Amino acid sequence: MDKLRIMVLCGRSPRHLYVANALCEAADVLAIVQETGSEWTARKVLKLLRPDRFFRKLWRWLRDRRRYTGNKEGLFFFSDGKAMLDHPELVKEVPHINHPDVIRLTDELDPDLIAVFGTSLIRGELLQRGRLGMVNLHGGLSPEYRGSDCTFWALYNAEPEKVGCTLHYIDAGIDTGRLIAHVSPKVCPDDDELSLFWRSVKESAQIYAELMQRLTQGELLGALQPGKGRLYQVKQRGLRQEQAVERMLRDGLLCNLDLGLRVRWFPAEEQANAGWVRTK
Repeated sequence: MDKLRIMVLCGRSPRHLYVANALCEAADVLAIVQETGSEWTARKVLKLLRPDRFFRKLWRWLRDRRRYTGNKEGLFFFSDGKAMLDHPELVKEVPHINHPDVIRLTDELDPDLIAVFGTSLIRGELLQRGRLGMVNLHGGLSPEYRGSDCTFWALYNAEPEKVGCTLHYIDAGIDTGRLIAHVSPKVCPDDDELSLFWRSVKESAQIYAELMQRLTQGELLGALQPGKGRLYQVKQRGLRQEQAVERMLRDGLLCNLDLGLRVRWFPAEEQANAGWVRTK
């Protein structure tokens, strides 16, 4: 049976490369499109220089410099710490994901599916591309956890059982498209936000690859989301919230939990037996 012909749109961090590699094994990848964020306009610069936005971005940059020191993410996803694509010859770089070059490339390659992970919000014409549509890997369990930093907010809300990722079809909303799968990782007592998020992504990469096989076999997946849930934004996360999560983790939020890897698939037609499947 022929593999699904797909385009991958992704970021450039180790987690994005890991997922792209998993998709390359499971599908016929025609191109890997990465946005560089190199296109600056006067409007974009002025928006960044607004005091509230500038200091928030500076604070996040300084925080992440501290959290990501020592190539932690690279070592988590790649045993030798060298984050590399298996097929770098497929890479096409664009200033942003909604650039006209992406539309032209999509029309030229005519993929069955467009697989997304770690890009900015997709808008406009691109939403109409792909014979089977577009699928996104989102770092939270939609609809309850949509938007940014969803692993963090699940911990802040004392709901470690709701840490995970969602595979969903992309529509015009933010993480609101039809649900394909929920993936929740094993939770360990010594975990923190990053280790839980990275483990969620690592497990989800295999489910993403499995999705390619299921779609090739003609399986129909994709259920409407049960409500709007909650959308979390970058600006909501501040020092006070981070200190609260650190305190909760020190006090044993993740101790004495029996939470292994859990995967839930969402058939296109509602089935009474749909539910969590413990795989480990």
